[in-house]
Amino acid sequence: MKTIEIHGSTGNSKILIGEKLVNLSKYLPETKPVIVTDKNVWRIYRKDFPEADIIKIGTGEKIKNLDTVKTIYQRLVEIGADRSSFIIGIGGGIVCDITGFAASTYMRGVRFGFVSSTLLSQVDASTGGKNGVNFQGYKNMVGIFNQPEFVVCDQRLLQTLPKDEIACGFAEIVKHAVIKDKRLFEYLEKNYKHALCLESDIIEELIYSSVLIKTDIVNRDEKEQGERRILNFGHTFGHAIEKIEKRPHGESVSLGMMLASSLSVRKGLLSETDAGRIRSLLEKLNLPIRLQMNKEKILDAIKKDKKKKGDHIYVVLISSIGSALVDRVSMSDMKNALKSM
Repeated sequence: MKTIEIHGSTGNSKILIGEKLVNLSKYLPETKPVIVTDKNVWRIYRKDFPEADIIKIGTGEKIKNLDTVKTIYQRLVEIGADRSSFIIGIGGGIVCDITGFAASTYMRGVRFGFVSSTLLSQVDASTGGKNGVNFQGYKNMVGIFNQPEFVVCDQRLLQTLPKDEIACGFAEIVKHAVIKDKRLFEYLEKNYKHALCLESDIIEELIYSSVLIKTDIVNRDEKEQGERRILNFGHTFGHAIEKIEKRPHGESVSLGMMLASSLSVRKGLLSETDAGRIRSLLEKLNLPIRLQMNKEKILDAIKKDKKKKGDHIYVVLISSIGSALVDRVSMSDMKNALKSM
């Protein structure tokens, strides 16, 4: 097992890579915990859960909203949860986001932790202290920064995931490599076939390297005032595509990275060669690189992004593989980039 720590303003968080769900009790207080999970994770893994009060929620982006949070609050009241309670989210990024938000706001905040069950969540969503829900279809519009006490990344849980869900996790690994780690990008280029087969040594290295990149950035800029913004590479376009085209998050981020790479080339920052390598790696990992899309609606969604300032928006661009920057881009340039797809 490998451990990485985040030192946040709300407390420290330990990321436990290679730890197992069955060992979860080691990290819990003596009082009976509350577990929030989805029906699929409960069906497959409930035999490994510690004794706890269980709150089951649905699946999919459609349930990541304030109505679900309200349901959790109601159940917490019914079971008598108080300020001494400990809440654990066991599931993917949606479960962890919702659990973190509910725990951070119930009685002004109770302790919480995560067991991350998807590759997307293990390499990105459950790490870093961002907790929130969507509002009126807009991604993570309501949320809070608050660190979980721990995140258990059990690789065995990945074995029951469908292939398209695994591919979505690889999108975030590619993102981390492109913005910060050329070595990781080259490692993935060399080992992508083994990675797709979930070979344990390869997957552990990819998870560890991705989490290390993210935690290193978060430790310097927890609340996204500066450097942490580069973690949004592909997400400005991606969130809009996810909303309008109803594509999974990882697929939308893959398309967003293609658009951001194209924009980087158009602005003279990124070479065609490096853009081609990014495109090739995404394709090898079974991620989409082009899409027939409603460009006007996507542009309208981008205009509502919280990073927009006037007629410009701050977008993460690439100068080379392993080097990213945040640049102020006009909405007309964004429109042209969409046309290129």
